[in-house]
Amino acid sequence: MRCNDGNGTLSYLFFSEEFVDMARAKAICARCSSKAECLAGALERSEPWGVWGGELIEEGRIRTTKRPRGRPVTKSQAVLTITEVPLPGHWVA
Repeated sequence: MRCNDGNGTLSYLFFSEEFVDMARAKAICARCSSKAECLAGALERSEPWGVWGGELIEEGRIRTTKRPRGRPVTKSQAVLTITEVPLPGHWVA
């Protein structure tokens, strides 16, 4: 099961390398009634990567964080807060 807006315009969020996009995907999952089924299916299939059921999956396992590409950051970074998530029209009542 892959959440999208019916025409696939939000699918990129679930497979993005960008932290902002992953946070948006997780926020969409938080409102989904199929969240538990989605996560269970992803773990059963050992999905290689992506956001499934509100969790980041890599190599078939739940990861709490994703290490960015390149060298590690030497300074601590601010916590990312996402306040608005684009939702498909048919999800909004």
